[in-house]
Amino acid sequence: MGLEEFLAEWHNDSPTVLVHTSGSTGRPKPMLVEKRRMEASARITCSFLGLSEGDTALLCLPLDYIAGKMMVVRALTCGLKLITVAPSGLPCWTDHVDFAAMVPLQVWNLLHDAEGRERLRQIRHLIIGGGAIDDALAAELRDFPNAVWSTYGMTETLSHIALRRLSGPDASDFYTPFEGVTVSLNEDGCLVIEAPAVCEKPLVTNDIGSLAPNSSPAGRSGGGFRILGRKDNVICSGGLKIQIEEVERLLRPHLSVPYIITRARDEKFGEVVVLLVEREASAWADICRRVLPKHWQPRRIIQVAHIPLTETGKPARAEAERMAAQQS
Repeated sequence: MGLEEFLAEWHNDSPTVLVHTSGSTGRPKPMLVEKRRMEASARITCSFLGLSEGDTALLCLPLDYIAGKMMVVRALTCGLKLITVAPSGLPCWTDHVDFAAMVPLQVWNLLHDAEGRERLRQIRHLIIGGGAIDDALAAELRDFPNAVWSTYGMTETLSHIALRRLSGPDASDFYTPFEGVTVSLNEDGCLVIEAPAVCEKPLVTNDIGSLAPNSSPAGRSGGGFRILGRKDNVICSGGLKIQIEEVERLLRPHLSVPYIITRARDEKFGEVVVLLVEREASAWADICRRVLPKHWQPRRIIQVAHIPLTETGKPARAEAERMAAQQS
């Protein structure tokens, strides 16, 4: 979708806009979302970041998904000056930018390009979403002079409802919810979001979380929360629950090639941990034995041509599981 096409849809008589989910846990699905709630989300973000009319906003994301659409809506709703560049892995712009949204791959590419790195450092507020921010990327952003944020949200919340600071002395592992947003945990330890301005009903997520120490006795928090992983990504192996994201986090400093942790059915254990990796598999068994707890170590290591990703660059978990089953 191009900008003119989206603007035509935005300014038509319909109260809704068609968006698609990212497809990280299955096939992307279409959704109709209310324009008034998108406007409310735009105002909340701009208020949180202190953005004012006339500030510049960079659009370098595709308009097929909510993240790109919301950059345009923020500009329209809050009077920001929109700078548009073609979506790419290495976006290029020349104007001063007060506010930009990118995916981790774009940020990584810019950090490793001399001119791109300097442009990135000049952005007043940079928000990063649409995929995991690993420890190495976070470390490179820690000394940035301006504000760099990790986002938490999803299509159903019309982009993000909380931000986590990555740069400067205020860097944190905890996300700060926006004004009017509260979070809690259900009996499964999953995050429940109440954001009436953008969601009509409380949203029960599949994200396993923990609340900040200052949470209320009722288990609600307006002050902060941390994400441990997704409920879908728990491997039940021999009666033990293993969080896929935690296994990947421990491997990240030691594996320099693309990889993904998934699961496969097993007669003895029910499910087992499987490592898919893009290069010769034999070299990685010793690394896994060295850095992972015994019951987290992959029972199978499979070499694949490419690690499956969604169109937005997220791990395609369902496809990885299918590949593991096929290879097993």
